[in-house]
Amino acid sequence: MSDVTRTKHGRPVHHWRRDVVELAALFTAVAVADAVANMVGHGPDGPALLVVSAVVLLATAGFHIWWARRHDHAPPPAHDTVARPPADAEQAGPTTTSPTAGASSALPGETTLWRMRTTVRDEPGSLAALCVTLAEHRIDILSLQAHPLAEGTVDEFLLRAPAELSGAAISRSIAQAGGAGTWIERADAHDLVDAPTRILGLATRTALDAAELPLALRHLLGRCTIRSLPATSRTGTRGDEAAPSEATPVDGVLEGTVLRLKGPDGEVITVERPYLPFTPTEFARARALVELDTRLGPRIPRSQDVLTLPEGNSITVRRADTADIEAAKAMHERCSPRTLDKRYHGPVHDADRYLNHLLSPRFGRTLAVHTASGRIVGIGHLLWDGDETEVALLVEDEWQRRGIGSQLLSRLVTMAVEAGCESVYAVTQASNTGMVAAMRGLGLPLDYQIEEGTLVITARLDVTPVSSRLPYDHAQRPAERLGHPRQAER
Repeated sequence: MSDVTRTKHGRPVHHWRRDVVELAALFTAVAVADAVANMVGHGPDGPALLVVSAVVLLATAGFHIWWARRHDHAPPPAHDTVARPPADAEQAGPTTTSPTAGASSALPGETTLWRMRTTVRDEPGSLAALCVTLAEHRIDILSLQAHPLAEGTVDEFLLRAPAELSGAAISRSIAQAGGAGTWIERADAHDLVDAPTRILGLATRTALDAAELPLALRHLLGRCTIRSLPATSRTGTRGDEAAPSEATPVDGVLEGTVLRLKGPDGEVITVERPYLPFTPTEFARARALVELDTRLGPRIPRSQDVLTLPEGNSITVRRADTADIEAAKAMHERCSPRTLDKRYHGPVHDADRYLNHLLSPRFGRTLAVHTASGRIVGIGHLLWDGDETEVALLVEDEWQRRGIGSQLLSRLVTMAVEAGCESVYAVTQASNTGMVAAMRGLGLPLDYQIEEGTLVITARLDVTPVSSRLPYDHAQRPAERLGHPRQAER
C-alpha cells in the first residue's frame, strides 16, 4: 500500500513513484511464481512438491502468528526509560499479578501497602536499578525518602504491591538489584501522609502539650523505647543515673540504634530501637523536635469540665502538672493506708519524688478532680511506659463510690485513643474491686493476668495502629511485667 501524508492544509498527498515501484514488484513476483509453477507442475514429482510447499508455508505462517503474539512489544527507543507493563495488565487501578516477573496472567485484585528501607551504594544508577526491579514486579512507588550516610544512602519506600506478592519475595528482588540491609513491613493508609506534613503535625502537637513529646518521638522514629533520666544535681550525682547525663553533650549523641538528647530540664532522653540503626537525618529531626519543646517550656492545655455527681455536688476535672504537687500531697495525707496500699501496692515513702514524676507532663498526662473549694479529691494518670501506656487512679476515701474513678478512667482512655495507643493496662490488686469494675465499665475487650495477688488488666482500644510502627518493634507483653519494676520508681 502506498504511503499517505498530509500537507499543512490537510489535503492528502500520494507518492506516485512508490506506487510504480510496488506495481512493478508485484508483476515480477507473479511472473516468477508462474514460471516456477510450470516447471514444477510438468515434472515427474510436481504435484507432490506443490503439496509439500503448501504444508511448509502453512507451518511457517502458524509459527509466525504464535511468535508475534508472544512477543508483541518491540524494544523501547533509546531515550525511553519508562518501564511499561505487559499488554494484558491494567494501566490504572489495583492489579493482581504473580510474584515472578513475566507472569502470563494479571487478574484485577487487591493490593498491599508496604514500607521498605534498604541501603544502596552512592553511585549513579543504583536507585534506578531498584526502581526497575520494582517495576518488573508491578510494584508502584508511592513515596521515597533518602537518608544520606557517609558511605551509601538509606532509601525508605512506601510501596503498593500485588496482594499475593510477599515481603520476602520483594526483599530478595531488592537484594539482587543491589540493596543491602533491607527490611520490609506492612503499611496502612496513615502512611500515605507525606513526611513534611507528618512532621509539621507532630511539631504542632508538641507545641500545644508538653506531654506529647514522647509520643511525637515515637511517631517520628518508629515505636521505640524512650526513657528519661534526671539531670545530675549541682551538689553531686544520683547514683547510676548520673553518668549518661554527664556524658551527653547539648547537641546529643547518635550511637547506632541509640539516640541520646538533652531534655528541656537538663535530663537525658534516650531513644532506642533494636536491629535498625538511626540515620543522621532521623537524629536531626528528633533533635529539632526536642529543641522546640525546650524553647516552649512547661505547658499543658487549661481546659476543664464541670460535672454534677448523683447527690448534686459539682466537681471539676482538669489537666494537672507539677504545680499541683502540694495539693496532691495533701490529698495523699487524707487517704487511708488501705487506699494508698491499693494504689501503690505497698507503703508510700518519698512522696515528693514520685509525685514530681507522676505529675510531670514529660512522663504522661494527669487529670485532677477538685471540689468547688479547690481541694483535689481524685487523681488519674496516663503514663507513657516505653511503647505501652499505663492508667492509674487514686480517689480520696470520702469521695469513693460516686463515679469519680469511672469518669477519670473514661477520660484517660479517650486521651490514649487520641494519642494513637493500641491498649492501656492497669496494675492493681485482685481485691481492688473498684478498679476492676471501672475497667469493665469501659466496654472494651479486656485481658487479665494475675500472679501472687497482683492483677494486670489490659484493655484493647481497637484503634488503627500508629503509622510509624516498624518491624524491629517488639512490644513487652503484660506477662513480662508482673515483677512491676516501675513500682520502684514511685
